Parts: sequence; structure tokens; C-alpha cells
Amino acid sequence: MTVSAGAGPEAVAQRLRDGMAGGVLSFPLTGFRDDGTLDPDGFRAYVAQRLAASPGAVFPACGTGEFFSLDEDEYRQVVTITVEEAAGRVPVVAGIGYGWAQAVRFARIAEDAGADALLVLPHYLVAAPQDGLVAQLEQIAARTRLPLIAYQRGQVAFTAESLKRIAALPNVIGLKDGHSDLDRLQRLTLAAPEDFLFFNGAATAEIQARAYATVGVPAYSSAVHAFAPEIADAFFAALRDGDHGTVDKLLRDFYVPLVELRDRVPGYAVSLVKAAARLRGHRVGPVRAPLTDPSPADLATLRTVLTTGLDLVGAAL
Repeated sequence: MTVSAGAGPEAVAQRLRDGMAGGVLSFPLTGFRDDGTLDPDGFRAYVAQRLAASPGAVFPACGTGEFFSLDEDEYRQVVTITVEEAAGRVPVVAGIGYGWAQAVRFARIAEDAGADALLVLPHYLVAAPQDGLVAQLEQIAARTRLPLIAYQRGQVAFTAESLKRIAALPNVIGLKDGHSDLDRLQRLTLAAPEDFLFFNGAATAEIQARAYATVGVPAYSSAVHAFAPEIADAFFAALRDGDHGTVDKLLRDFYVPLVELRDRVPGYAVSLVKAAARLRGHRVGPVRAPLTDPSPADLATLRTVLTTGLDLVGAAL
């Protein structure tokens, strides 16, 4: 079954629901050359490899894909290539962001490129009241035919009442949570319509996957899928099957050391992922400023952590 261009919100939501039940959500890295320019051919090969690992859906040009560093032409190429490589096999959810006016510009590009839905990244810079957070989604929803998934993180945090208001918009179909406030999240899931989508969007989401599942949010995005789908898939299967021994071993020996390394430097949530992909031979290139690539010492630690994780699942660097 494929996702057809222009499918309605209900159809896209159902395909995402099915995908989230069967695999992790993949957020591909955007490939750059050493001089910082976009590498379309390298990105195409990399996306094809992510898709071969059977994710539940693919989310190009989001946080892990350095959306914030792309101009509109680069964004168009990234989304178009992803749609072409996906060829309807899984939903393609493109990132959009900044204020609503700029977000709509990206939304229209994503529409033209054939994306199935949009992930609305937290708006730029300023804190805003609940009415403003709702209005941001209303303004975008009124100007695109594509289904929207809101992303609460940083300065964006919806109350249960605001969640009801955005869920009432015909093309808002879900929420990605990056706050990991399970009390608040439980209130949101209880306030939402039964068919509303939720997924765990915490950094290195596997660390909190069991906790999220206890409040009714078992689906999650996986940064590890961007460089080690063997590990990401093994963890997903163990969690789904209730194999807590394997879950604990992967958490203890791979995920926790990875998170401890990630927390050393701001921005490592992206640049470590990109460095790990390079260690595995993927043509993804460096990160763009203001992010920085890992230091030689941290890169050596990353190699050790990655090798350990791959050994746990019977894979090689």
C-alpha cells in the first residue's frame, strides 16, 4: 500500500499510525560537501539506505536534518529527493518552521515536492502565550492542504485546552513531544480525540521509550536509525516483544553511554549522529555552523560506543 499525493488527513494519519506500529520514525541527515554546500547525490544515496531499513515513516529537513540551516532551494531539493526515493512506500513528513509566514513558504515548497504531511517545528526565538501557539497552527493550517503534526519542545508547550483547540483543526493530526514531562503529556493524551497521533520526540528517544509507553505513547523517533538501523530495529523489536533483558542491555551498554557523550557539548544531538554516520561510510559530510563537529577525542569515544552497540546486535562498523 502506498501513500498517494494529495491524500486527505485521515488517510495520511492512518498510514502514519500503521507505520508507527511497525517501525521507528526516521529523521535523515542532510548531506553536505566538505565546503558546506548541499550534496544532492550523497543525500539521495543516504536516504535510499534509510528507506531500505524499513522505517515507519521518514521526516526530511527536520531537526536532525538541519532544517534551520537550509535555504529554500536546498529545502526543495531535500524534500523532493526524499519523496522520489520513498516512491509512496512510506509517508514523507517534511519539517517546516520559524514564524507562520515563513513556515507557509516552506509548506508550499513541500506540497509541490509531493510530501504527505508537515512537522511544524517550534517557532523562532520568542516565548508566546497559549493563544499565540494555537494561532500559529491556525495560520499555517489555513494556508496548506497538507496534514500537520505539531512539535512541542523548547518554548512550545501546549496545555490540554490548547491541545483540544489545535486537534479541532481539520488538518492537524498529531503531536510530537520533546519535553518528556509525562504528567503534562498524560493530560494531553486524555484531552485529545481518540484518533489523534502522539509520538515521543525526546532526544535519543529510546532512553524514555518505556516511560512514554506507560502514558499511551509507544511510538518514537529514532536518531540512532540515522546511523545504526540495526541497533534501532533491535531495540524496537525488543521493546515491542517485552524482552526487557535486551532492552536493558542495549540501554546500559549503548544508549546511556551515547547520551552521556551527547550531553558534553551543545549541538552534539545532531553532530554526533552525523559523525556516527560518517564512521559507517555514509556520505553525509560535516554539520553547518552554528553546530560543530565532534572533537578528535569525542570522535574516538563515539567509535567505541558505536562498535559496542553494533556488537550487541551482531553487526559490524
